[in-house]
Amino acid sequence: MSISPFRIIAVDHTGITVSNLERSLDFWQNVLGFEFSHRAHQTGRMAKEITGVKGAELKLAVVKAPGGHKIELLEYVAPANRKKDVDPSTSLRTSLRPCDVGHVHVALTVENLDTVLNTIAASGWKAAGEPQELTAGPNAGKRVIYVRDPDGTTIEFMELVSQGGTRSPLRVVK
Repeated sequence: MSISPFRIIAVDHTGITVSNLERSLDFWQNVLGFEFSHRAHQTGRMAKEITGVKGAELKLAVVKAPGGHKIELLEYVAPANRKKDVDPSTSLRTSLRPCDVGHVHVALTVENLDTVLNTIAASGWKAAGEPQELTAGPNAGKRVIYVRDPDGTTIEFMELVSQGGTRSPLRVVK
């Protein structure tokens, strides 16, 4: 039993700040197959009060995963002093490693990990290493891998275990 005086009803969406909304929207829709939901533009008092960022102005688009979870893609137009650099050697956001406090990722379940990795590689995303099969716990049998988009956002892809627990041999994707 929870001792909290309130109750979380559901997770509404996951927000990801991007450097180029159109490029990211194209990727999430046309490469990953997410469904477009809507766009918005926020500025002035509303943007400041929601984000806590003085002078914030942002464009956003929302896409929906096949299971219904929403991804909110946000491109900040202002303030001018925001961190826009996406060079992993100089940007805190993209230089965060999965073991660093503040790092976050979204996990997506896929049917064929090799096909996903081949497709996203052509779009500029990079795998962190080679897919690995989990051997214990509730996800035993699933193949998993982290990948990063050009802005440094980490997405984990988890391949479903096929009927009978078999799958095609692992193929290294470079």
